[in-house]
Amino acid sequence: MGNENCRVAVVTGASRGIGSAIAQRLAADGCHVVLVARDEAKLAAVVESITSAGGKAESRVCDLSDSGAVEALIEKTVEDHGRVDILVNNAGINRDGLILRMSDEDFHAVLAVNLTAAFVACRTVARPMMRGRWGRIINISSVTGLVGNPGQANYAAAKAGVIGMTKTLAKELGSKGITANVVAPGFIETDMTEAMNEEVLVEAAKRLPLRRLGRAEEIAHAVAYLASEDAGYVTGQVLTVDGGMVC
Repeated sequence: MGNENCRVAVVTGASRGIGSAIAQRLAADGCHVVLVARDEAKLAAVVESITSAGGKAESRVCDLSDSGAVEALIEKTVEDHGRVDILVNNAGINRDGLILRMSDEDFHAVLAVNLTAAFVACRTVARPMMRGRWGRIINISSVTGLVGNPGQANYAAAKAGVIGMTKTLAKELGSKGITANVVAPGFIETDMTEAMNEEVLVEAAKRLPLRRLGRAEEIAHAVAYLASEDAGYVTGQVLTVDGGMVC
């Protein structure tokens, strides 16, 4: 892909795990990727990995719980590159606890990063995408947003909200050549799952039809498809990548 046709992609939560895998895959597919997260050192390492492989990438440090900062980030990217073609809202946090003990602070903190930041990014990117008559919005949800999970009322609410928001965006923006879709991962091998009880993960894998956890790269493959020209007639969909967990 030549520079004149190089798509500009913004990926949030790109310093590790699924976000890093998505950024590296989009760069390998020829995109100029803007990686967004809070950890400057980790972002720099991913950018180095991409550029050393011949890809194009840059990093932007941003507190995604700050709506003004999210809006400014997208606007600056459009100013620098003339457009944003692909937006992947992947950033997420969790503050688990049973609802009887969950504080307002923990509930709103999760919604701020997992849902509100995605909303602000989508709203800000919509206008430049409309001007270009082309765009791909891909929001990373979770199977928890589909089926719920004890101890994760905040996380489930945010991830279910992402799904509803994305379906609405598909209807509002489709006539402008913009698609909006969701990828809903199941149990994926990342540092987040590494922090979980190993016995719980082993038992969870045994219950899956594919009998294993997923890999971050497998989520990246799904995102790459939805970001591609091949997915031009796919919008408002939830692509569940979960080894058959909710089939």
